[in-house]
Amino acid sequence: MTTAPRAPLMSLDEALKTLLAQISPLMGVESVATLDADGRILAQDLVSALQVPAFDNSSMDGYAVRSTDVQEAGIELTVTQRIAAGHFGQPLLPGEAARIFTGAPVPPGADAIVMQEQTEPMSADAPNRVRFLAPAAAGQWVRRSGEDVRMGDAVLKRGQKLGPAELGLAASLGLAHLEVMSRPKVALFSTGDELVMPGEVAPADMPPGAIYNSNRFFLRALLHRLGCEVSDLGIVPDRREATIAALKTAADHHDLIVTSGGVSVGEEDHVKPAVQALGALALWQIAMKPGKPFAYGHVRRESAPGMAHFVGLPGNPVSSFMTFLLLVKPVILALQGAEQRAPVCMPVPAHFDVPKADKRREFLRVRRNAQGGLDLFPNQSSGVLTSVVWGDGVVDNPAGQTIAHGDLVSFWPFAEWLS
Repeated sequence: MTTAPRAPLMSLDEALKTLLAQISPLMGVESVATLDADGRILAQDLVSALQVPAFDNSSMDGYAVRSTDVQEAGIELTVTQRIAAGHFGQPLLPGEAARIFTGAPVPPGADAIVMQEQTEPMSADAPNRVRFLAPAAAGQWVRRSGEDVRMGDAVLKRGQKLGPAELGLAASLGLAHLEVMSRPKVALFSTGDELVMPGEVAPADMPPGAIYNSNRFFLRALLHRLGCEVSDLGIVPDRREATIAALKTAADHHDLIVTSGGVSVGEEDHVKPAVQALGALALWQIAMKPGKPFAYGHVRRESAPGMAHFVGLPGNPVSSFMTFLLLVKPVILALQGAEQRAPVCMPVPAHFDVPKADKRREFLRVRRNAQGGLDLFPNQSSGVLTSVVWGDGVVDNPAGQTIAHGDLVSFWPFAEWLS
């Protein structure tokens, strides 16, 4: 009896490309208050209807002058007006200066600001006269109209994720509400009779073979960080009927179903046949470590037309964590029509050795040290979640590559992925 040759492992890049080819942005758009739009994905370009700043203004407390009047130190001028922020002054005539404050409009005729530290009052007998201790150059300390944003500029693009700076920019354009993509609706559940929820059973009373369901907690947190509306369906028993029922419920009301565990080929792994009965499923063996097993498919809806995407993650926690960051996060961004940005990869010296190369592309949990290098967590097992808590990123190590102390390696900070 001969066995069929094992299919080659799929590269991570190929898997991601294949996965994203299946995803189209959701069509839903909603209007939200700019104050409440942090973390949302912009649904349309924002085109400015005004200039920012709207007028030339002073970037310093000081005096507005004609630069031709202050060509050298020691010049004295008469102060004819006082201009505070929010008030417009009168045209400035030759030989005059205007007391001006930060943000105040530059009066017509003035083309420079002299900061107050470079001036001194003449005397108590001449309160309206000021002496300039340095010459003035045209344009100094003047913020020109439109130097930040010009009317008609597309200042924020469709698909851009809104953060504090983007919200401030939108507010500076007078926008109280923004059109954003609807949040993806995601159903999350775990499979496995061995799983127990924290709080239901004390550690001392855990039955033999039982483990706490850690994946549910970090997957739910990651989904929330990506702006998803999450329905937590809990733990589904290792029974085909229960798995089918959970999938039917999830598909009818959600855009994406995410599971962890149960996508192998064992007799108690019921996710594969259940998804196939309700739609279609492809099991991928990806050439990455940790995170080799991965499943993608779809489940038909019964109460409405269309389908829900399905993603099955491995059960080992570090494998589940890494495959989520590398494959599921891009899917969720694609559902929202968001721009896809690869994590920033930095060359950093390794302060460790990996003398034996792996056949797969490996993501090694590491932490930056005080010497500017990277330390390696001693246990790189896919079940050791402490490696992710201890580390602040991973080394993306190509297949077949050894590492010697001092080698420059590709470091991907977790902060880039989790933002």
